[in-house]
Amino acid sequence: MRSSVMEQQSKFWRDGAVILAISSKPPHGMLFVERGHHLRRHPGEIGLPGGAADEVDAGDPVKTALRELHEELNVGAGQVRIAGTLPAIKQRKSAFVVKPVIGVLDAEATYSIDGDEIVGVFSVPLPSIVEGGVYEDRLLSETVGRPMYALDFEGRHIWGFTARILKSFVDAWNSSSSPVRAAIESLFKD
Repeated sequence: MRSSVMEQQSKFWRDGAVILAISSKPPHGMLFVERGHHLRRHPGEIGLPGGAADEVDAGDPVKTALRELHEELNVGAGQVRIAGTLPAIKQRKSAFVVKPVIGVLDAEATYSIDGDEIVGVFSVPLPSIVEGGVYEDRLLSETVGRPMYALDFEGRHIWGFTARILKSFVDAWNSSSSPVRAAIESLFKD
């Protein structure tokens, strides 16, 4: 009985991907987007470029992340070098299984917002993220009953699912002999 319930639940999960797009230029800012207030899903929230998988992506989360980066910020796939991925994370609220993709933007990469889905873009310097910037929001954790994370930067509060992805990234970055960190830093030198 339990396996049939799990099989039914898995049919409802949709695949998606986000990209942690990091500039190759110091201070190596990571791009975040501000979603339009009129949107049905996550209106006005701060997030990472990304979204639902599409048929054209052929089941490849890297293709999904790059397509969404292009749609949202007009950054072409040729301007991004992929450094790796993080483990997929379930977003229960929207029934998504999201694969975080890490990409380093070429020094010449420029971006512009679409003005509809995305109404703003900003970057947070990598040191502000990996050197203790992501913290557990204890009050929210107690309220929700599980660890909840946040990052505050220049008056912006990044929390929820995006902060969970950042926590995963920070853990990978700070692990001993981190392959994620090594891959990203090698692309900074290219």
